Amino acid sequence: QVQLVESGGGLVQAGGSLRLTCAASGRTFSAYAMGWFRQAPGKEREFVARLTWSGGSTFYQDSVKGRFTISGDNAKNTVYLQMNSLKPEDTALYYCAAQGMHSSRYDYWGRGTQVTVSS
Repeated sequence: QVQLVESGGGLVQAGGSLRLTCAASGRTFSAYAMGWFRQAPGKEREFVARLTWSGGSTFYQDSVKGRFTISGDNAKNTVYLQMNSLKPEDTALYYCAAQGMHSSRYDYWGRGTQVTVSS
């Protein structure tokens, strides 16, 4: 089984920054891509950012473009989400997810880390 563990969440004022980390452990697993998602209270879970290991391509939700940066270290099975210029609407539980090499969906999910942005 593969475990994904997120860390780095917390309480920050609007305009501040946080860096989330997602570490994968468990059985040998080669991910095709890693993603970050978030879910605010009373709302659906939404996509935030994606990193494809091969080629390093990235993709972002429009509302975070220019403020968030996804990066990773494939050798360490770790992915990061640098979040700058945070807004109160970024408040949510942030999850990371891993898509397997031969999969068309995200196969593994972490339990999330809470990000709260105060105004």
